[in-house]
Amino acid sequence: MNEQLEAIKNRRRLSGVLLHPTSLPSSFGIGDLGPEAYRFVDFLRDAGQHIWQTLPLGPTGDTNCPYQCYSSFAGQPLLISPELLVKEELLSKEDIVNPPSFPEDAVDYQLVKQYKETLFLKAFQRFSALSEEELLSDFETFCQEEEEWLLDYAMFMAIKKKNDGAHWLDWEKKYRRPTKSQKVVIARELEQEIAYEQFLQWLFFRQWKSLKEYANSQGILFIGDIPIFVAGDSADVWAEPKLFQLDSDGFPTVVAGVPPDYFSATGQLWGNPLYNWKYHRKTDFSWWMRRFEDQLTLSDIVRIDHFRGLESYWEIPAEAETALEGRWAEGPGDAFFEQIEKVFGKDLPIIAEDLGIITDEVRALRDRHGLPGMKILQFAFEDNDSAYLPYNQPYNCICYTGTHDNDTSAGWYEHAPEYARDKVRRYMNTDGSQISWDFIRTCFGSPARIAIAPVQDLLCQGSEFRMNIPGVAEGNWAYRIKKGQLTPDIAERLRDITQLYGR
Repeated sequence: MNEQLEAIKNRRRLSGVLLHPTSLPSSFGIGDLGPEAYRFVDFLRDAGQHIWQTLPLGPTGDTNCPYQCYSSFAGQPLLISPELLVKEELLSKEDIVNPPSFPEDAVDYQLVKQYKETLFLKAFQRFSALSEEELLSDFETFCQEEEEWLLDYAMFMAIKKKNDGAHWLDWEKKYRRPTKSQKVVIARELEQEIAYEQFLQWLFFRQWKSLKEYANSQGILFIGDIPIFVAGDSADVWAEPKLFQLDSDGFPTVVAGVPPDYFSATGQLWGNPLYNWKYHRKTDFSWWMRRFEDQLTLSDIVRIDHFRGLESYWEIPAEAETALEGRWAEGPGDAFFEQIEKVFGKDLPIIAEDLGIITDEVRALRDRHGLPGMKILQFAFEDNDSAYLPYNQPYNCICYTGTHDNDTSAGWYEHAPEYARDKVRRYMNTDGSQISWDFIRTCFGSPARIAIAPVQDLLCQGSEFRMNIPGVAEGNWAYRIKKGQLTPDIAERLRDITQLYGR
């Protein structure tokens, strides 16, 4: 990172906006890394912001959840911009002139996948016939540099497509648990299909690198997101079963989730396989170090989702029907962070997502390693003297009006009990008529070193525009903004608040 960015990162007070790239406008049914992403960077700059926070950027499965990806290292092909492929002459203008009639304010993932797959196959065919040495050399270099995860991921995806998307546990044995010699055979059998998956990853990382370089040049840092757990149906579990608690056939013996909390009365049964921490310790957490190295290339600051699981985690028997049947088990704790500090240095650009049931032990782990936690302003008004109230917030924390898992601020206020609404009005000295901006102003005025508002709050949107409802399987992750919604007036209003509170 250059000196200017280091100076920004080390400023005492920063602020920014939470917006996943899938939520950007585009003509292709889903936000991507093309022109609108660059326009959003310009909006942030004009609004006086220095942070763009995203959700995990990995390739999602059937639920479209960015916390359930096919790989901890791969990028989301659906974020590849067709317009940028035209610029690189991997597609023609004619290829993209008549996209299907996509909804403007939501992602129809099935339609997007069908349409983009057609475009990507055309681009791959054109690339395969190229004599352009610079592009070919760049692709080969990428494949060599990322070989440690890329080949297994590409093979996993190629086999998955050959099996009509079936979970890897349902594949025939030669694919499900291949030996090294069997992988050589599979690599020959599916050579073109594997090369295609590598090609998609090259496109994603090429486009992301360009966007990040532009954002950084405009003084914008990225906060990325590491899901603590990985999906069972992933290249990680398929290729490296020793990392997880699995039986001899590859099925998890215990799975992840959380007990009852603010988000769900019965807890949440996520179903992810749990780590074999004994093995990770034996290998000096090498897989995790690779994972952090990858994420710190993608972003400037990393949020660890479900940080408390590194101190202790909710272990649920694989056959259980609800999360209520789980128990607490000990996580890797200090040894994990000591290894990160050994590899990456003491001043870690890491945020601890410390929401939910947080104990003194979790707080102590966070504080021993100097990690900022999260304070959600919506949580501040339902208790008498909540730790989330600004006057109780420490400097070393990140204050959010809400996150992707919360209702929007307007939606929360509409549905909150009257005693909480009354406290909001008195605390913020407001009549509640512009409650989203009241939340932003209060958040940005807090002592927290970083303040973040989801884009929905900038647009004063209600509950129907939330990104995710935890514990609800369908209809999430589809939120999008429309072209032109983020106006110069909104940028000016946000800039004024930002300057007022010294961010």
